[in-house]
Amino acid sequence: MISLDALRRRARATPDKPAIWTANSVAGLTYAELDDRADRIAALFRQVGLTEGQTIALLLENGPEVLAIWWGARRAGLYYVPLSTRLLHDELDYIVRDSAAALLVASLSQAEPARALDLPHLLLDESFTGRLATLCVAIEPAGVVGRELVYSSGTTGRPRGVKRPMARACEVAGLPPLERQIRAMCGFDEETVYLSVSPLYHSTGRFTMRVIEAGGTVVILPKFDAAAALEAIERHRITHSQWVPTMFARLLALPHGERCRHDLSSHRVALHAAAPCPPAVKRAMIDWWGPILGEYYGGTENAGVTFITTEEWLERPGSVGRSISGAIHILAEDGSERELPTGEIGLVYFEGGLPFAYLHDEAPSTTARGYSTYGDLGHVDEAGYLFLSDRRSDLIISGGVNIYPREVELILESHPQVRECAVIGLPDPEYGQRVHAVIVAKGQTDPALASNLIGYCRERLSGFKCPRTISFIDELPRNEVDKLLKRELRARFG
Repeated sequence: MISLDALRRRARATPDKPAIWTANSVAGLTYAELDDRADRIAALFRQVGLTEGQTIALLLENGPEVLAIWWGARRAGLYYVPLSTRLLHDELDYIVRDSAAALLVASLSQAEPARALDLPHLLLDESFTGRLATLCVAIEPAGVVGRELVYSSGTTGRPRGVKRPMARACEVAGLPPLERQIRAMCGFDEETVYLSVSPLYHSTGRFTMRVIEAGGTVVILPKFDAAAALEAIERHRITHSQWVPTMFARLLALPHGERCRHDLSSHRVALHAAAPCPPAVKRAMIDWWGPILGEYYGGTENAGVTFITTEEWLERPGSVGRSISGAIHILAEDGSERELPTGEIGLVYFEGGLPFAYLHDEAPSTTARGYSTYGDLGHVDEAGYLFLSDRRSDLIISGGVNIYPREVELILESHPQVRECAVIGLPDPEYGQRVHAVIVAKGQTDPALASNLIGYCRERLSGFKCPRTISFIDELPRNEVDKLLKRELRARFG
């Protein structure tokens, strides 16, 4: 855990430097303003009766105030739970109850869902601003440094909270090894100008805190728009950014004139993660932006992280890189923890990640040897590069044979008439499951296209892996950070 005084030190060293900026507007906070704002928010949390170790929930759109509240919660010694503004009432209610939140902080536009929850709440209205202005900020510092309580995205069921212990404020401790590696991977420093294009309530929002701690500047896009993102890179001289593959597809879909009219020469590092990127899309982005794409694989739990540069990916297309934390172990799926040989698919485990346990889970989240997993399947090559197959829950077992949907999806995505696709297992009375492909096509669809796609797969895959049935839809269901919701497809077509 980084020292509580990281922001304070930056505010004293460079008080007038922009800390947070809203893209394409004049709204922002300098380091001195962010430091003062965080103190006042911490004092407000004390004033309303919160004590260190308690939890607050946050229902906020992207903006500078989000980071000020995060820092205020840290200084008050509180856990804070960012909530998606796209969640329905029952989903919000589940998380605030599961996390035992004592208070909800919500933006004015989220007043209605905030009031519907059985929880005290603060709205970011004029009275909130007025209260902050009158507060005395000379308060006794908390004994612990508050931190984020993160929930998994819930692609396979109810999201689960990952709650780690707080650090004592009086302790002077360095960053954990994995966190040091992540920051080295990103290359954040005082010259960094980082464009945040995703919702801040997602776990990638923590990258903005890393930039602030490094003394850089964060530029926040209120809502993703491909043209606005390019404009922000040019206007703010962005050096670093982070994306998901769907955003790449939308950038590539812009008219040629729009894509070419912006000066992107300041752009040095474009990170991407969260979902598999179709190779054709990634190659097109490399052709456009050059060798600045860096892909990483990780998760909310920080069990482990891999990273791959553009040059490495071009040599090993489809890989998500080598571990930056510790050794990768591919273990058998039968619970024996048996190590599998190079090239064989099994459950992906890491050494060297941050210890974690899911909220309310009594069972440890690691093996007897201390390895941790996200529940994904994959293999490593002879040089230690990881290739992912699927989540364990998405594995198709047909006639007793394992079928990895991603292998089939890669073939289908290479077809010129397929925009994107998802392969799922549906119930089958004879085989247990059958392979079913859900396709978003680039043009008109008809039974002939379905037959053509099945034949295309049969020319390139073993017969048992090929789709037996195909459905066409206009758009695949995804959450706000681009993760495909296969459970919704299984419910719809199964």
